[in-house]
Amino acid sequence: MALTKVITEDKIEIVGPYKAVQVRTKTAVMDDGVELSSSFHRHTVIAGDDYSGESAEVRAICAAVHTDAVIAAQAEASRPPE
Repeated sequence: MALTKVITEDKIEIVGPYKAVQVRTKTAVMDDGVELSSSFHRHTVIAGDDYSGESAEVRAICAAVHTDAVIAAQAEASRPPE
């Protein structure tokens, strides 16, 4: 009986007009290749956020969709009304 914990980013989605990147991470407990249990965690990378700590796949997606125009639009939409 060899228990192992396997962590994977099993879903990456691009949503909304400001191209937010949603990442779902699955943590599975395995016993000799059979999944005993799993849980999920989600986080979002917003245009303009520092994504240097993300996986290579998420960094590549953010670099592609978080253009200067999208970052500027996100910043404008996040400003409090005057």
